[in-house]
Amino acid sequence: MIFLGSAVLLSLVILTGVILVNSPGKLPLYLDENGEELTGSISEKRFVTIGGVEQGLFIRGKNTENPVLLFVHGGPCFSEYFLVEKYPTGLEEAFTVCYWEQRGGGLSYNKDIPPEIMTMKQLASDTVEVTNYLRERFGKGKIYLAAHSGGTFFALQVAAQRPELYEAYIGIAQVTNQAESEKLAYAYLLEQYELQGNERMVEKLLKYPVTEDETYVKPFFKSLVRDQAMHQLGVGTMRNMKSVERDVVVPVMMSKAYTLKEKINLWQSKFSFIKQTKLADEVIDTDLTMKVTKLEIPVYFFSGVYDLTVNHDLSKAYLLQLEAPVKGFYSFENAAHSPNFEEPERMMEIIRRDIL
Repeated sequence: MIFLGSAVLLSLVILTGVILVNSPGKLPLYLDENGEELTGSISEKRFVTIGGVEQGLFIRGKNTENPVLLFVHGGPCFSEYFLVEKYPTGLEEAFTVCYWEQRGGGLSYNKDIPPEIMTMKQLASDTVEVTNYLRERFGKGKIYLAAHSGGTFFALQVAAQRPELYEAYIGIAQVTNQAESEKLAYAYLLEQYELQGNERMVEKLLKYPVTEDETYVKPFFKSLVRDQAMHQLGVGTMRNMKSVERDVVVPVMMSKAYTLKEKINLWQSKFSFIKQTKLADEVIDTDLTMKVTKLEIPVYFFSGVYDLTVNHDLSKAYLLQLEAPVKGFYSFENAAHSPNFEEPERMMEIIRRDIL
């Protein structure tokens, strides 16, 4: 028993050491062929006051003369920068990209933020303020706005309300009627696990019965069972991402962009702070297809055909009815919820050819 306890303690010490070594909290520079910092490039981690709250930004690009793109991550309020590190997208070749960490999440976590001010309206206001910070700093009249998953819920509304700020809007896994998406996902998951004879997962899913009443959708939407079931079937974050622990937890802890304290804050925001807010309820209670019917700027949706986190077919149907001067819907045949990380080459081809 003494030997076992010592082995466990030693393993914990080694693990902590590995995490600390991988937690410098700094971004790598872009280097030229001589190993010097690439002229005109930018790679910085910066904190700015947005809406009265200090919020974190990762800003990266090979040439600051390029167009500026604000990337609004999903969650809501769960950073995706660790995925940017692990699965480079190529966006920084064509844009100066600002990866904004939304208030209450990631770099922008602060336990003193009152949960009652964590609303989609506030996140939309923050989006505009970050946009204006970038426009002023880089001398751009307009910038590009891209959002993923939960971030698309309020970013699309910002694009509709403030078209003068943006060249175009790119919705990756665009939220539409999330209550309907959850019902479709639940039915699919239950059917697939029943066909597999996976009684354990069926039992877990049956604890969250999803019916036409949206009050039953919310517990499923917020449950860890949902994420676990989706990932195991390849219809979650990525087609090939089967384990939340291995493919999300480990990359976060190995991310060099965050200090250890910032990593702890990231998990605190996801598992405690954000659960105290009404953000998830707002997503379920709102049908964006009824709320936003027109955009005055070009709009493009990227959607993985295996995406059941945000239903691919619902996103496609929404774009068909949405009024906009230019529209483009792109299905990614080998992707689930994150085509930007799963098929980055194709995404960049579309951006260069059709958007830029």
